[in-house]
Amino acid sequence: MNAFDYKDLGRIDYSEALQIQTAAFEELLQAKAKGMERHNRLFFCEHQPVLTIGKSGKDANLLIPEARLQEMGIAYYHIGRGGDITYHGPGQITGYPVFDLEYWHLGLKQYIYRLEEVIIRFLSLYGIEGERLEGATGVWIEPHRVGRARKICAIGVKSSRFVTMHGFALNINTDLNYFSLINPCGFTDKGVTSLARELGDTQDFELAKERLAMLFREYFPPLRP
Repeated sequence: MNAFDYKDLGRIDYSEALQIQTAAFEELLQAKAKGMERHNRLFFCEHQPVLTIGKSGKDANLLIPEARLQEMGIAYYHIGRGGDITYHGPGQITGYPVFDLEYWHLGLKQYIYRLEEVIIRFLSLYGIEGERLEGATGVWIEPHRVGRARKICAIGVKSSRFVTMHGFALNINTDLNYFSLINPCGFTDKGVTSLARELGDTQDFELAKERLAMLFREYFPPLRP
């Protein structure tokens, strides 16, 4: 028995994935309000190239005109999560946990910390040391080395009545050139990286998803009544 239902949506347009997770979010909120049985859900997917910017993000962190994005076939969305601007695309595991945090007795900060811990554990399976950087949500490599800090996983969450949506973007085989179009997560002095770049070779994407889903089951387990 799992505490959540897991579904791999495969490669999917951002708008379609947003509709799916929003429907799950609203369903979970309504069930909670009515005292009905609640279903936590975890979605993994890959997106076609898209930039998203959070509610506190700054358009100035998009470094090219929006019209140029259209010419390049890159979608652009203002969305209701926390965080600034980031890129999603092929080779990246984008995860959307639609969770009732009260099931695990978690607050929002504790939840984000646990998400980071899942990613840190995942990276350790590949011999990579992921770390936190104070004041910069997500998972980093060498965050305290000047000129070396690079983000491998961005995290941005929306929460209402302790029900979450949006989530994380973990670079596996991601084309990092797209990040040159933005100041990733609003930073101008830090880089981005991927599992493939760190290990020097393309990684088994399906295996990465399996390992990550396994860790989610470990860190968000079913609780006894």
